[in-house]
Amino acid sequence: MKAETELWALENELYESGITMLCGVDEAGRGPLAGPVCAAAVMLPRGLAIEGLDDSKKLTERRRELLYDEIREKALHWAVAFASVEEIEELNILGATYLAMNRAIEGLGVVPGLALIDGNRSKGIAYPCRCVVGGDGKCADIAAASVIAKVTRDRLMRELDAQYPGYGFAKHKGYGTAAHYAAIRVLGACPAHRPSFLRKMH
Repeated sequence: MKAETELWALENELYESGITMLCGVDEAGRGPLAGPVCAAAVMLPRGLAIEGLDDSKKLTERRRELLYDEIREKALHWAVAFASVEEIEELNILGATYLAMNRAIEGLGVVPGLALIDGNRSKGIAYPCRCVVGGDGKCADIAAASVIAKVTRDRLMRELDAQYPGYGFAKHKGYGTAAHYAAIRVLGACPAHRPSFLRKMH
């Protein structure tokens, strides 16, 4: 668990430099073989302490679900957006990720002075931004965005599991597990799969 002050260190520096509105942006679902990529943008009140907030990958599903509700309730602004399987195929996964991130930032309803992007690449972001490597474990706004994106996408994958039974989407969320590959070999691909991600299958 991160100390709340540690999670606000970078954002506080930026606020003190004169930037007024910060948002954190993160994605979920760049790696899976199926489903859309999801991005979230979150603008928290400066210094807000949310107990247990951290990189969504380090949290249990139950903890993420609880944090999801608290973040949505306490954020100044938040938005979530997708890029579809078709857009992933058309643009490639990086281009589709930027598309989803831009849609999420746009969905905030206010233009941030600076968007903090988790990762080391941001050339496709249409807003003033700064990359923060490992940002989902370093910045409160990005950590909050990581939780919103992950919970939203996981819920969608459970819906896709009901729509396309047999692949185990509810369990592996579309990632390339042995069970998922085995199901594709038996059932073939479904419309939720990303064809370009399946080309490497043997």
